Amino acid sequence: MEAHRAEMMVMAVALVAIGAGTAYYYYFYLSNNNNDKKKKPNSKGCLNPEKFKEFKLVKRTELSHNVAKFRFVLPTPTSVLGLPIGQHISCRGKDSQGDEVIKAYTPTTLDSDVGYFELVIKMYPQGRMSHHFRELHEGASLAVKGPKGRFKYQPGQVRAFGMLAGGTGITPMFQVTRAILENPRDETNVHLIYANVSYEDILLKEELDNLATNFPTRFNIYYVLNQPPEGWTGGVGFVSKDIIESHCPSPAPDVQILRCGPPPMNKAMAAHLEALGYTPQMQFQF
Repeated sequence: MEAHRAEMMVMAVALVAIGAGTAYYYYFYLSNNNNDKKKKPNSKGCLNPEKFKEFKLVKRTELSHNVAKFRFVLPTPTSVLGLPIGQHISCRGKDSQGDEVIKAYTPTTLDSDVGYFELVIKMYPQGRMSHHFRELHEGASLAVKGPKGRFKYQPGQVRAFGMLAGGTGITPMFQVTRAILENPRDETNVHLIYANVSYEDILLKEELDNLATNFPTRFNIYYVLNQPPEGWTGGVGFVSKDIIESHCPSPAPDVQILRCGPPPMNKAMAAHLEALGYTPQMQFQF
């Protein structure tokens, strides 16, 4: 009788242990599943191409006397902006006279950066939208509409990109370059020539240099300065045909040259590219 009772107690303990283990397994599994769901980005973008939407500025970082990085929060921690690679947004603000102004900007973030987007803005003394960003402080909101733009990118659509950027024209180039290099299935090579007046004018230099260090066989960057500091080893003056020929892929059907800069630079680059044999189909201007 005692032996039978002991046997029953052992069986009861075993059943309790099995039940507890099963309960723990389901708790652990469901918790992990829920965590995964929480971390998974929401594939539906937050932009509206026809209507301006407000996004709150949560962080402003001064990068120089006239350049700042603005971080705007999206509706939820898993929200994405929904901006196709190489496209831009329209931002609405007010100039120093209180008149409405709208200007296009390219975020430096991608949809892999969930919950927020960032703009790196150079604020010019007489710029109408520059005034709005100078006065924009944390807690305020920015009206944004998009996506906008003609550029459409698919991984592997070309073997290599050459990029000619001047000043703030670096932002679409940086966005496209990041998207290419951070995609393990994209084998496209990128050759960037980035021109500025002085060393202090170079935007996103730390980020660009990090990409060059992390992807040495796929990303090359060549800086050109009109007023270089002492000891400068990069290009000097303006971007010439020789510089393009030396630092960009040669004309070919599977090569495309992207350019974005001030109008005089864009005009000069178009002439250089034509002289070097790049057809209109091998070029794109943001």
